[in-house]
Amino acid sequence: MSTTAVERVHELVEPLTTELGLELVDVEQAGPLLRIRLDRPDGGIDLDTVAAASQAISQLLDRHDPLPARYTLEVSSPGVERPLRTPEHFQRFVGRTVSVRTHPGAEGTRRVEGTLTAADDEGIVVGDHRLAYADIERARTTFSWGPAPKPGSPRAKTAKQPKPQKKALTP
Repeated sequence: MSTTAVERVHELVEPLTTELGLELVDVEQAGPLLRIRLDRPDGGIDLDTVAAASQAISQLLDRHDPLPARYTLEVSSPGVERPLRTPEHFQRFVGRTVSVRTHPGAEGTRRVEGTLTAADDEGIVVGDHRLAYADIERARTTFSWGPAPKPGSPRAKTAKQPKPQKKALTP
């Protein structure tokens, strides 16, 4: 069985990130963009660490050239809505709100959102839905920005301020 370019990048980059004290969260290729998401095992990564890791990863990939075509490397944190890929990711975020999309043809609802109440070696439980890892196409934590402002409140009024109209100049 041959490995994909993303799998080759993952195999190359993971030992380096571990050596740097970082967790390789995700490797994703979308056209010419190669996106690598990093975090610290205890959570949170700063910009200086991302910059240093980006330079080290770029040098590593230049030496091994795992991708057949030109690409742009993007190294970042997973962000507030972190992708969940492995059983360990799901287990770490039990109790958090997640959004899950299953593969086409998987039994049950295609999209499930709610509190991740359990995660084991076979799958997860979100609300009253038990999902096997093999059925999950994509999953991420979700972030709630809080309630919308109440109508008539000062916050609601500033949120709905109309943009000033441009006046036409007359000769």
